[in-house]
Amino acid sequence: MKRWNHPQDLIALIAGAYAALSPWWTTTTDRATMTMVVLGAATAVLALIELFRPDMMSIEGLTALLGAAMIAAPWVMGFSGTRPMAWTAWIVGAVVLVVGIADLQVTRSHHKGTMATSH
Repeated sequence: MKRWNHPQDLIALIAGAYAALSPWWTTTTDRATMTMVVLGAATAVLALIELFRPDMMSIEGLTALLGAAMIAAPWVMGFSGTRPMAWTAWIVGAVVLVVGIADLQVTRSHHKGTMATSH
């Protein structure tokens, strides 16, 4: 696979950066800020790795897992009452989850196609 060939990784990068930076313009708490910065930065870093090294099968699926973690974060970390940040987590988490699943499907189908043609 070629570098920078998966638009879903670019979307995950933008969503992760948005989540990490969202405490600057969103009503928040200390716990919500810490959670969103960590999950957002982890998502952005993972997306960068996937953009530069799309052949790393060992990390496939982690983007979707981070999206699910972001969706659950307001309840797990106790900031669901802070609606602006909770909605940010739910929306960005849903975007990351969807693109993570899409990336996993594209990568798996590509690897299956490569394996089938090499035999």
